[in-house]
Amino acid sequence: MKIRVDRDVLAEALGWVARALPTRPVVPVLSGLRLDAGTGLTLSCFDYAVSATAQIEAEVGEPGTVIVPGRLLAEITRSLPALAVEVATDADTVNLTCGSAEFTLFALPAEEYPDLPAAPPLAGVVDGGVLGAAISQVGPAASRDDTLPMLTGVCLDIDGETLTLAATDRYRLAVREVPWQPVQPGLRAAALVPARTLADAARAMTPGVPVSVAFGPGAPGARPGDEPRPAEGMISFGIGGRQLTTRLIGGEFIRYRSRFPTEFGCRADVPAGPFTEAVRRVSLVADRASPVRLTFGPGRVLIEAQTEGRARAVETVPADFSGTEPVIAFNPHYLLDGLVAAAVPGQPRSHAEGPDNAGHKDAGPDGAGKDGTDEGSTGPGDPGLLRIEFTSPAKPALITRVTAETGPEEARITSETPPEESGGAEFRYLVVPLRAPVRS
Repeated sequence: MKIRVDRDVLAEALGWVARALPTRPVVPVLSGLRLDAGTGLTLSCFDYAVSATAQIEAEVGEPGTVIVPGRLLAEITRSLPALAVEVATDADTVNLTCGSAEFTLFALPAEEYPDLPAAPPLAGVVDGGVLGAAISQVGPAASRDDTLPMLTGVCLDIDGETLTLAATDRYRLAVREVPWQPVQPGLRAAALVPARTLADAARAMTPGVPVSVAFGPGAPGARPGDEPRPAEGMISFGIGGRQLTTRLIGGEFIRYRSRFPTEFGCRADVPAGPFTEAVRRVSLVADRASPVRLTFGPGRVLIEAQTEGRARAVETVPADFSGTEPVIAFNPHYLLDGLVAAAVPGQPRSHAEGPDNAGHKDAGPDGAGKDGTDEGSTGPGDPGLLRIEFTSPAKPALITRVTAETGPEEARITSETPPEESGGAEFRYLVVPLRAPVRS
C-alpha cells in the first residue's frame, strides 16, 4: 500500500474513528485501526460492539490494506506539520513520512481482525444539525452508572414523522422531539442507544447534512400510538462519508411520557443568558451536598449557595413569577445541565414567528460550538427566556424554553401541549428538587 493524503484531513478523520477504539481490548488486535486504500482511503475500527468508518480523499499509488495501532497513529498524525503525509507498507511495517518527520509502526495481524458488521435496514433520515443539537440536550441526563445499563442509554422513540430522544438517571429526565423522515409512513419503533456512542456520532453531525439512521425492527405490526418493543441488534448512523455502528442496549426504557406532571402550582420566566451565568457563578461555592437555592420575589429571583464555614454566594436576576411556593432548591450540576440544554438555539418559536438570525452557535455534545441556525433561534444577543415550573420541593420541576418576543401566555408550552402545536421540536427537562436547609 502506498498513499499520499492531506495531514489535516487525515488527522481529523483518525481522531473521530479512534474515539471508537476500546480502552481495554479483550485481544490486542482490537486496538488496531484498519486502513483500506482503493479509490480513496477508508479508516475503520471494530471491537464487536462499536464500529466506526470514515472515507477521505487520498492519492493512491498502490492499493492495499493494513492494521496499525489506532491511538498511536492518531497521536502521531496530530503532531505532524501541516504538510502532505505519505504512508507506505513494507512487509510487516508501516512507514509514515511528513516533511522531515519519519515514523515506522509495526502492523497488526490482519487475519485476526474482525470483519465490519453489515449495515442494518434504513429507518429514516434527519438533519444533522437538528439531531446533533438534540443529542447535546438530552445526552447529559443519561446515567454513568454501568450497573443499570438501561439508564446509560438514550431512547430513540419513533412515531411517524416525529423522533423523540429521551434519557434519565432517575434524578432528571430530558426529552427532545425533532421532525424526521421515516422510510415507512407511520413507522413506530424504539431503540436504546449507548449515550457515549451517540455523543461520538454527534461530533460528525453538521446542519444541512442528512443523517441516516438504520436499525433492526422491533415488534412487528406496531401502529402509531402503540408502545413499541425495543429494537435489538445494531444501530447505524451514516453522516456523509462516515458511519458509526453500535450494539443496542437490551431492555425497555421507562414510560417517560407519563412522568411529566399535567399542571404546576408555580411558574417563573427568567432571561436565559443572565440566569444561567448567575447560577454558574453562584455554584462555584457549592459542594456536592450543597444545593442552589432560588427565592422568587416581585420582579426578581435571588440565587444563593453556600458551603458551611467556607463560602457563600448571592446574586439577583430579573424574573416573572407567579405561584404560592416562592422557594425551590436544586443540585447545581443538574440545574445547570437543564438550563444549558434548554437554552440551545433551534427550539420552536411556539406560536410566534420571527426572522432568522445567521451566525449563531449551537452547543455540541461536548460543549464545543457548531455553526448553524434554524428558524427557532433568537440571535446571539437574545437567547430568550427559560421557564421553570414547579409545585413543591417534594415534586419534580420542569425547565423549558420560550422566546423573549413572545407573550407569557402565547409562549406557554407545557407537558400537555400536543407536539404538533409546539412545532414538533420541544425540549423538556424534568428535575427532582432538593430540600434546602432552613436559614437561621
